[in-house]
Amino acid sequence: MRHAVKGRKLGRTTSHREALFRNQLQSLMDKERIITTLPKAKELRPLAERVITRGKQGTVHARRWALRWLLRRDLVKKLFDDIAPRFRERPGGYLRIVKLGPRQGDGAEMAVIEMVDRVAPAAADKTGKEAAAGGKGGKGTSGTAKAAKAGAAARKSKGAGKPEKAAKGGEDEEAAEGKPKKAAKAGKQKPAKPAGRTAAPPPAHGEGAKGGGGGKRPTARPGGRKPTTPQKTG
Repeated sequence: MRHAVKGRKLGRTTSHREALFRNQLQSLMDKERIITTLPKAKELRPLAERVITRGKQGTVHARRWALRWLLRRDLVKKLFDDIAPRFRERPGGYLRIVKLGPRQGDGAEMAVIEMVDRVAPAAADKTGKEAAAGGKGGKGTSGTAKAAKAGAAARKSKGAGKPEKAAKGGEDEEAAEGKPKKAAKAGKQKPAKPAGRTAAPPPAHGEGAKGGGGGKRPTARPGGRKPTTPQKTG
């Protein structure tokens, strides 16, 4: 039994547990609000409050000690220049833990750990927009009205030009309607006369000799061999 031993092991070794807290501290100082399991949030809260207390000291040694856990110079700068001055008058209790209920997957108890003076992003955006609108005064509304009037005038001018296009479209339709008539006229033309009789091909050899055509005798036999002359005997 672990009697009189504070802290939870969280099923991790010492090095793994310290790496987990470093990652959570970086996210907490960057976003000022994270969602994690309830046991992890309870273990992270004392360490995070100790880091913020070091940030209120503002010494070089305190900055080096904070860098050991945050590991990023930009987060150390934010801690000493932005977060710690906000808690200058508060002796402790910089963070709050809000339970969210069991997680759907494994039923682990979830919680939100956040800074007590954190401003929601939606509220900050609304206040910023209201301040910007108040700084402009009535000029912003008049400018928007002028822009709306200019847009309406442009729409009217575009609408006036549309009838001309419609008229052009009607002319094109009339021209398209006239084309089939011309095609019908072209279809009524008389068919072309058939061409005259073609000349008969020249007669083959033999036919011309019988008819008196005077055809020439071939110099070679049909087989391609030359005629042989009879040899004298005796």
